[in-house]
Amino acid sequence: MNTDQTRLERDFLGERAVPADALWGVHTSRALENFPISGTSIARHRELVAALGSVKLAAARANAELGLLDERRLTAIESACGEAIAGLLDEHFVVDVVQGGAGTSTNMNANEVIANRALQILGKEPGDHAEIHPNDHVNASQSTNDVYPTAVKIALLHGLDGLAAAVRTLSEAFAAKGEEFRSVPKVGRTQLQDAVPMTVGQEFSAWAATLAEEQARILDSRALLSEINLGATAIGTGITADPRYAAVVLRHLREITGMPLQTAGDLVEATADTGVFVQLSGVLKRTAVKVSKICNDLRLLSSGPQAGLGELRLPPRQAGSSIMPGKVNPVIPEVVNQVAFWVVGNDVTITMAAEAGQLQLNAFEPIMCHGLLQSMDWMGRAFDTLARLCVSGIEVNEAHLEQVSAHSVGVVTALIPHLGYAEASAIAKAALSGEGDVRSLVLRTGALDEARLDELLDPERLAGVKVRAAD
Repeated sequence: MNTDQTRLERDFLGERAVPADALWGVHTSRALENFPISGTSIARHRELVAALGSVKLAAARANAELGLLDERRLTAIESACGEAIAGLLDEHFVVDVVQGGAGTSTNMNANEVIANRALQILGKEPGDHAEIHPNDHVNASQSTNDVYPTAVKIALLHGLDGLAAAVRTLSEAFAAKGEEFRSVPKVGRTQLQDAVPMTVGQEFSAWAATLAEEQARILDSRALLSEINLGATAIGTGITADPRYAAVVLRHLREITGMPLQTAGDLVEATADTGVFVQLSGVLKRTAVKVSKICNDLRLLSSGPQAGLGELRLPPRQAGSSIMPGKVNPVIPEVVNQVAFWVVGNDVTITMAAEAGQLQLNAFEPIMCHGLLQSMDWMGRAFDTLARLCVSGIEVNEAHLEQVSAHSVGVVTALIPHLGYAEASAIAKAALSGEGDVRSLVLRTGALDEARLDELLDPERLAGVKVRAAD
């Protein structure tokens, strides 16, 4: 952007020089000075900019329908909003994602960009606000306090679909491995101690099932996010808006977005309440924590390869050490763990921001917006990476697993109905003392014959893969 040439813009605080070719104006200029916080502009959240364009487009059409905006201005604003939705104006959405003012700087950045782009479409120069004004025309019948949360919810609804798809893909990747390894025996563990037999396939299928649950919980969040307060203006009373405006703008916004949006029943309550963001953040945290736990399991089960559990072989993605030749680390699960830690931190931030709201408005929606959109973006990328670069290429150390399973004392649990707990305990103690394996020790007691014992100790039967006959 050329900053050598400038134009003057004015607000009630005075005049400001802004770059002549910038579509943003005086309010955005002040925000750039006031909020040099994260170095990340709102354009980083593409869904948010598109949502702002959608809200402004719906508002312009509603205002025109109600006789508040003439056809010439409407056409120019519609074109500018279309460009914002399509991503053609992203370089002009420059305010920091972390800002004071409850999102006013974001709303005004959008108002100024759309107004100045509309002026260009009319053959006018940016800043000629007698023709099209950011507040009087682009922001007509609106307030930051209904525009911003509405745009945030639309952006989150877009993000939900992508995240749900990433969770589904990851779940399907685990399910495919569950089928591939369905008959590979292993020993299950509780509290890191040997428990009872299972199969590797059951372990992977369980991971697939728990992620399928999370996909459903994510999609459940759509209903709460679909309730908007557009038409509330400042605090929910609808001041400065035509009484018909809320219904008309909702109709246009539904047509533009294709979303089943609904106007909240109590706009004062809806303007002050940020519970939906806390709810969604909790869902994201729950999903992230579950995936992180699975990554912990993958790292533990693949530990070694010689001195660890060594049950799984993760795809080698890169050299693991600058000093130890041949070392390969579980880098993909590790990066997903770190994303989960970040999501949990964002959840704390969103919770505190929601709690800090006062009276008829919460001033901290910008950090909630950034936290939620960032969490969803990072989670989607992390889950896709985990599915593609790790899960799909996992192999099992079958020889090792079969050997461990064959000598596992845990199989004695299946014999309790036939031997009794005391006798089964004595056999387990003898096996752990090195007096023989469970099979030979049971045969030595004479309590079961060889054929019946082999039937009871069949690996697939022990794991519940093979339907058990009545004992």
